[in-house]
Formats: sequence, structure tokens, C-alpha cells
Amino acid sequence: MADHEHGSMDIETQEKTFEGFMSFVTKTTIIILAILVILAVFFR
Repeated sequence: MADHEHGSMDIETQEKTFEGFMSFVTKTTIIILAILVILAVFFR
């Protein structure tokens, strides 16, 4: 087996993917909350 040195793997792609995912989740949550507020205000 090859020797593995902890912390030596390049994780730049994984970090970019995670940042994109978190951005998507944050924006989606804000949009959903805005829709709920609009529904609560205009459709009582």
C-alpha cells in the first residue's frame, strides 16, 4: 500500500463544491422565507 500523509490531499475542488452548495442552500432558504411572508401578508 502507498504511504499516506495526513493533510496532504488537495481538497480545493471539494471546498469550492461545498461553498457552492452552502450558497445555494442560503439563497433558497431566503427565497422560501420571502415567499412565506408574501403568502402570509397577501393571502390571509
